[in-house]
Amino acid sequence: MVDESYADPNVIEDVQEEEENTLYEHLRIQADKGQSLLRVDKFLYLHLQDTSRNRIQKAAQAGFIRVGDRPVKSNYRVKPFDVVTVWLDHPPFDTTIEPEEIPLDVVYEDEDLLVVNKPAGLVVHPGCGNYTGTLVNALAWHLRNEPDFDINNPEVGLVHRIDKDTSGLLVVAKTAKAKTNLGLQFFNKTTQRKYNALVWGDPGDNAGRIEGNIGRDPKDRLRMAVFPPESGKGKSAVTHWRILRRYAHSTLLECQLETGRTHQIRAHMTHIGHPLFSDARYGGDQVLRGTTESQYRQFIQKCFSVCPRQALHARTLGFVHPTTGKQMDFTSPLPQDMQVLVDLWEQYTQDKI
Repeated sequence: MVDESYADPNVIEDVQEEEENTLYEHLRIQADKGQSLLRVDKFLYLHLQDTSRNRIQKAAQAGFIRVGDRPVKSNYRVKPFDVVTVWLDHPPFDTTIEPEEIPLDVVYEDEDLLVVNKPAGLVVHPGCGNYTGTLVNALAWHLRNEPDFDINNPEVGLVHRIDKDTSGLLVVAKTAKAKTNLGLQFFNKTTQRKYNALVWGDPGDNAGRIEGNIGRDPKDRLRMAVFPPESGKGKSAVTHWRILRRYAHSTLLECQLETGRTHQIRAHMTHIGHPLFSDARYGGDQVLRGTTESQYRQFIQKCFSVCPRQALHARTLGFVHPTTGKQMDFTSPLPQDMQVLVDLWEQYTQDKI
């Protein structure tokens, strides 16, 4: 919580009450306990993807940026546990989710939940720049005739998410009871989630464990970075991996999550020097291993064209059914783009033997 007695010369005087009544909260971010003193304009710039620092500074000048309930100037320094909010003079974008007839690959469904197999390229939830055409819009259409299900009710719906360009399994709760139960299973790390990932290079050992906090990369706000567990930065994250198949200059892994942080596998594998193949955000769309021969580079470009996204697939999902108590386990085979990709690497490796 923000200390109301904290005296800071950069705090702006409260805006008039009449003005207060016309402002709407658009954003709320709480600083981590390990947050170093950082100007609020830079703090927001690191957390927002589609806003310039100049625009943030103008918002501060207008009294639209607050810490606690007090407007602050752009040079206010954010401290651990500060709650930074952005208030504007118009309502936030209408986030009402409308049903859209988008094909869904439903693996399993009953009165409590459904499991879907998401294709790569489909955004999971509406957000900045993607307000329609998402998995949630598809779910709204699929469940439009269920009288007790409202996609706009946060007590039901998605229990977890995966990145836009990651394919694989997701569980959706159709009732509040199911979402609470499943949410606790994810929180208590009792679910089973395994991914297939093709990474650059050979990690060496047949299996391993990566532990490192994950938080926003201070140098690139669209990436996540890995910090030491004792640093106080980011959130704790653990990934277990084992090798499924070694190729000439890449390796197919099975990754099992203990935690579910944003970009966890992508950030962790980059951290140990083995970015996911074709992962543009983390440098995996460059030739990171192999030779300089033109024939090899042509082969890599063919691989990139076959799978132009991070080679990551949420293959298995396991949880206890919230009503029956039965163990539920699901498996999704590699999608076509990843299957063709690993087949290309298999053939290339065989040709080199």
